[in-house]
Amino acid sequence: MESKAVQSTSRFDAVKWLVVFVLIAIGVVGNQYFSAESLLYRVLALVGLSIVAALVALQTDRGRRFATLLKEARVEIRKVVWPTRPELVQTTVIVVVFVLVVALLLWGMDSLISMLVAGFIG
Repeated sequence: MESKAVQSTSRFDAVKWLVVFVLIAIGVVGNQYFSAESLLYRVLALVGLSIVAALVALQTDRGRRFATLLKEARVEIRKVVWPTRPELVQTTVIVVVFVLVVALLLWGMDSLISMLVAGFIG
């Protein structure tokens, strides 16, 4: 009995996903068709269609799992210990200096190889 309920849910989910893709297609085609209209109206229509498509997608099994994932990710982000401003500045300076040193090394090697090739060729 349980497999029939899962099958009917997944079959109905397929219809919901079809509706989502049709809404997206309507948005794309409508945006092209009404290209002479004001950009504001087209953006508002696309935002409205996107909201409706998202709401329909959230009614599917995958959509519910995605919403749960977002909620769990939000909880995990609150647990993150963010660096202080001095730590951030120090780390940024270290990265910038390292990138500059590597860039100078690569430039030097490129110049050396160019001179060797030019001397060999010419």
